Amino acid sequence: METTKNTPAVMDRKQLIKASILAFVIGGLVLVTTVLPAEYGMDPLGTGKLFGISNIYVQDHEIASAMPMPAVAAMTEKITIDDLGSPAEIVKPIEANSPAPETQFALQSNTFEIVVPARKGIEYKVNMLKYGSTKYEWSTVDNSILYTDFHGEVKEANPPAEVFYESYTIVNTNNMAGTFTAPFEGKQGWYFKNDNNHDVTVVLKLIGQYEVFMP
Repeated sequence: METTKNTPAVMDRKQLIKASILAFVIGGLVLVTTVLPAEYGMDPLGTGKLFGISNIYVQDHEIASAMPMPAVAAMTEKITIDDLGSPAEIVKPIEANSPAPETQFALQSNTFEIVVPARKGIEYKVNMLKYGSTKYEWSTVDNSILYTDFHGEVKEANPPAEVFYESYTIVNTNNMAGTFTAPFEGKQGWYFKNDNNHDVTVVLKLIGQYEVFMP
């Protein structure tokens, strides 16, 4: 009894060349009719528009365009203890030791928008009595980073040209929130310094015992 052995068919050179050409042609058609319209918005044969493939590129492009660009932090220097408050030669006024009043300012809440010009600084403060308490929250509208010195000035009967101030927190950030109790009567608030090349808007929210300071 004879047995036959099945051997795999081997393509000759002509068949191999034909198969390679066919694969190349099919790959080219897929590239032109599908990949280019969907990935790069190029539709030389109009097949992308015909089959709706071009919409994939348009939608992805619109989504990417609509996404907000992350804010780039301005170049900042390291903050140290030496940056806190007035120079050592400016003595803390004796008025800081005055007793707290029996009655605090009435509780209120406000929201303020403060525009900090490019490459400049600006202060925003409120009046507070000793041991008055206020919750605060602020953030930049476009997430830009600002140098911020949260500080207070003692109310003095005869303030000198260069007044004493006490820094509570200095930071480079785009958002800050907390609860503050005034250690003395006087102006309490924020110095915002904008090292960016564009104006930055700060939204400040306050809830507490304070009085809006109008210079």
